Amino acid sequence: MQTEKGPDHSRRKERSRQAILAATRALVAEEAYEKVTVEGIAARAGVGKQTIYRRWPTKSAVVFAALLDISQDADTSSLALPDTGDISADLKLVLRATVEEFNDPSFDRLVRALNTEIANDAELAAEYREKLDRPLEDAKRARLRSAQQAGQLAPDADLGLVLAMLYAPLFQRWLHRTGPLTADYADALVDATLRAFAP
Repeated sequence: MQTEKGPDHSRRKERSRQAILAATRALVAEEAYEKVTVEGIAARAGVGKQTIYRRWPTKSAVVFAALLDISQDADTSSLALPDTGDISADLKLVLRATVEEFNDPSFDRLVRALNTEIANDAELAAEYREKLDRPLEDAKRARLRSAQQAGQLAPDADLGLVLAMLYAPLFQRWLHRTGPLTADYADALVDATLRAFAP
């Protein structure tokens, strides 16, 4: 009997976890972030408030979990950028995908909500850096390193600076809404960066 109950209990827990994360994404997409509450998430998910607090201590922790859940390869063990041998084409593909994500209203609101919390919560900022930002950065550096070894980037290029030149203007434009995020803009960032660090 006990062996039969184990899997059912695990499935129920996973169903409630998925319901909570889906409810969080839906509410953040529908309402101003400051109006989203743990109580509201619980009601939308059809669970008790304590079910949420047993797993996540704060609203911001639930929002971060909801973002991690929709991030491809949240496990990050197999995270890698495309490597066709053409660094320009590969970076344009990745930056265009980033532009598409930021232009998705539900993703946009979720990431803006998370950035609001990160600005005021050092512990959440550290968790974000550890679980999402650093693995992504490592994957990007690995792709740039292979391009460097193939002679497509200057051998003394600072890969951290290459990444900053690629992503900081994109993020700044998105964060401050100073202009449209387009595929052409992503391509222009790649072209300018590769010219700056050409061998």
